[in-house]
Amino acid sequence: MAGASLLTLLDDIAAVLDDVAVMSKVAARKTAGVLGDDLALNAQQVTGVSAERELPVVWAVARGSFINKAILVPAALLISAFAPFLVTPLLMFGGLFLCFEGVEKLYHSWFHQELKAEEELPADLDLEAWEKEKVKGAIRTDFILSAEIIAITLGVVADASFTTQLVTLSIIAIAMTIGVYGLVAAIVKMDDAGLYLVSKEGASSGAKWLGNMLLAAAPKLMKLLAVVGTLAMFMVGGGILVHGMHSVAEYFAQLAASVESVAVAGPVLAYIMPTVLNALFGVVAGIGALILVSLVNKLRGKAAH
Repeated sequence: MAGASLLTLLDDIAAVLDDVAVMSKVAARKTAGVLGDDLALNAQQVTGVSAERELPVVWAVARGSFINKAILVPAALLISAFAPFLVTPLLMFGGLFLCFEGVEKLYHSWFHQELKAEEELPADLDLEAWEKEKVKGAIRTDFILSAEIIAITLGVVADASFTTQLVTLSIIAIAMTIGVYGLVAAIVKMDDAGLYLVSKEGASSGAKWLGNMLLAAAPKLMKLLAVVGTLAMFMVGGGILVHGMHSVAEYFAQLAASVESVAVAGPVLAYIMPTVLNALFGVVAGIGALILVSLVNKLRGKAAH
């Protein structure tokens, strides 16, 4: 009997691990779009920080990110257990917020170009206090993006057992945090690595070429991450909104199916069209949210006076 019970237990554990592996892959794929924005925003947070303080700042934000997820994972499990009907509304709200943030970012980049992130710091600035504020701001931003990652993952495992939910959410939370901040650390030190190779005595021509390439690539990579991150916000946010609006999702599916018969390019168009339509829907939703928030802020300002 004991042997049979042990085999049954092992079979149950294997089944749970199999479910966790499958759901973790699905959740990782669904949250990958958020990571572009997460990576870009967090890499930008160390702009202006001295070279010797870059890694300590990244580590401080990473610690804050782990704390954020330690709060969010239990909260997600409680919602799934006691208020599962909130999962879709929370996902929709998170998707709308991503679209709003993307439009707001574009608005400020187009209409407030005089506000440069690379402005020189005042000579009398308290660098320690300034650094702490940067870390706090980065952790607040991380909380929002982490909440979106956890919410998307919760949507994937909503119908699974509690154990599967717990393990999957924990794996995604840990893996995403390590992945994002590991890459952030590598990106922010890319230019230092390039400078080291260029200035190293006795370095070969190949090493100097690599160093110059890293120095040239670092600022371009930061700009690319910002662009990719913004696109990801619309694709992920718009996709979440469309998924929650079944009639819109069906209409987009019909549009994608209608172009599949086009010669040569049909299958490719049918494959990419849902993503493009989701992103466009996200842009429209984000514009609407920005207009609404602006009107509310104006009304509140008038009421305050």
